[in-house]
Amino acid sequence: MGAALLSELATEIVVPACAVIGIVFSLVQWFLVSRVKLTPDRNGTTSSPRNNKNGYGDFLIEEEEGINDHSVVVKCAEIQNAISEGATSFLFTEYQYVGIFMVAFAILIFLFLGSVEGFSTKSQPCTYDKSKLCKPALATALFSTVSFLLGAITSVLSGFLGMKIATYANARTTLEARKGVGKAFITAFRSGAVMGFLLAANGLLVLYITINLFKLYYGDDWEGLFEAITGYGLGGSSMALFGRVGGGIYTKAADVGADLVGKVERNIPEDDPRNPAVIADNVGDNVGDIAGMGSDLFGSYAESSCAALVVASISSFGINHEFTAMLYPLLISSMGIIVCLITTLFATDFFEIKAVKEIEPALKKQLIISTVLMTVGIAIISWIALPTSFTIFNFGAQKEVKSWQLFLCVGVGLWAGLIIGFVTEYYTSNAYSPVQDVADSCRTGAATNVIFGLALGYKSVIIPIFAIAISIFVSFTFAAMYGIAVAALGMLSTIATGLAIDAYGPISDNAGGIAEMAGMSHRIRERTDALDAAGNTTAAIGKGFAIGSAALVSLALFGAFVSRAGISTVDVLTPKVFIGLIVGAMLPYWFSAMTMKSVGSAALKMVEEVRRQFNTIPGLMEGHAKPDYATCVKISTDASIKEMIPPGALVMLTPLIVGIFFGVETLSGVLAGALVSGVQVILILLPHVT
Repeated sequence: MGAALLSELATEIVVPACAVIGIVFSLVQWFLVSRVKLTPDRNGTTSSPRNNKNGYGDFLIEEEEGINDHSVVVKCAEIQNAISEGATSFLFTEYQYVGIFMVAFAILIFLFLGSVEGFSTKSQPCTYDKSKLCKPALATALFSTVSFLLGAITSVLSGFLGMKIATYANARTTLEARKGVGKAFITAFRSGAVMGFLLAANGLLVLYITINLFKLYYGDDWEGLFEAITGYGLGGSSMALFGRVGGGIYTKAADVGADLVGKVERNIPEDDPRNPAVIADNVGDNVGDIAGMGSDLFGSYAESSCAALVVASISSFGINHEFTAMLYPLLISSMGIIVCLITTLFATDFFEIKAVKEIEPALKKQLIISTVLMTVGIAIISWIALPTSFTIFNFGAQKEVKSWQLFLCVGVGLWAGLIIGFVTEYYTSNAYSPVQDVADSCRTGAATNVIFGLALGYKSVIIPIFAIAISIFVSFTFAAMYGIAVAALGMLSTIATGLAIDAYGPISDNAGGIAEMAGMSHRIRERTDALDAAGNTTAAIGKGFAIGSAALVSLALFGAFVSRAGISTVDVLTPKVFIGLIVGAMLPYWFSAMTMKSVGSAALKMVEEVRRQFNTIPGLMEGHAKPDYATCVKISTDASIKEMIPPGALVMLTPLIVGIFFGVETLSGVLAGALVSGVQVILILLPHVT
């Protein structure tokens, strides 16, 4: 079949080296952002080195009223500290609850996996060759638990670091907006890149180190080794669930409370410092759209990597102990870091934003450039890391696959992600007819607006579903479930760029809020609003990538489940399976209902508190008194922590309960129904929540 051109030693060097390069690059970006100081100098301007590289140290383009006032800069720093403290407080509170769950679920994993063979320490026959003996089930239980905890901790760390970086950069983006929109763009995008590269590199490095440490015990038992590694993906996804739900409830409750009373009832601008919920609203952008999204995409990345490794371990890669080919998923991610690094330079160094109209195209070009370069990168990795011909495990048999076929699997996932992202952007941007039609429908009242909005949501599903379907067909035809797993990985291979664009949005949004609260001129706010508008549009693209990759990863994991459970077919005509299907299809609606009700309850409390302060604090509307921001932050924090537990429990406990009481056939139906229904529901809702 031929050997891979890349040696095992070279693989051992390349993967960690690329991860380290990603971490170093993120630190360089952080250093460049940190050069924008929040302390005014004697002349009243923010101190920074006076060189003209990328706008750092440039004199102000326009001298505007109050722009160099010492108190304005100090005010920006104070507001940033308030947002940072609120976000940090929320995440620490959230992680205390999540930590309890993490430990409890780790114990459950150990007990369930260990009890498979009655906590036996005897070696057991291998799946791929019954004549050979593999490590005992108890070892798999122990190492799976350890990898689960590692994945969970990495996911939590990813979200937390993203939040800290965003809150560090928001006021700096505001201050750079005084020099022009291009300088503010560079600061916001570089800050997003710090998060993107840290997450991608840390996820890759921790997974690589874990594999090598586990290898010391498992030796030649690669099947047991990579089965234990699957806990890494489960840990990442579990923490992402709570981070997404808790952060989402927080941000929407604060957003609704601030807008309903402030903009609608009191007719004051968004982010007006007189609004008691304004700090909570800005905190929500960080804990929901940055910390939550970071954990979410890390979970998808970890799951797709682990799914591919598990299938590969019982294919020719694992059976023949071909280390380089075995780590093909990690090599794709390594190449992704290098590609995204080059792509980032196009936004920050090779070209300069000079006008508002150039912002959104610059962000879209990031996705196109990274996709084109990554296609070439995948071809190179497939050529040097894979044998010309090999076999892939396919439901009990070995399917022969060519290296070029695997390249197409990854490539179709990569380009499907771009298509889904741009279709999502088309249905959520006010630059195109779908959103314009919905806006126009408001002329005749709320009823027609709701009708048009629902129709837009339903219509937005069509092309993404076809893109996902084509990806599944091509990848499964060529390389069975392994092909689907690497297609998902291809969709996430440019995760560093995707996260940089996604984090850029909330940073710009916060920058606008700080400009408003600090009393800066309307011209500064216009610049930050332009940054925010572009970020809102491109954020939809990031969500589209997350949804598409989650669909492919879920199918790959479903295939791994039915293979491991010994289910050859899922027969929908069997009553148990059909019952499971309709119950599984219902679960996303149940989950959505719980989270929406939670947001509504929290928003109701927020509205009541904001109204109370406006009505009872003398001089608040006139700007003579300061609102009680802390109470609003506490309302969002308490509500989100309390309300995130039931939806999380629904998702985590349903498979356990169904599997224990109704068997694996019913569980297979539940998982299939939830997968199909869940993709449709989130794609329908996406235009409404963007």
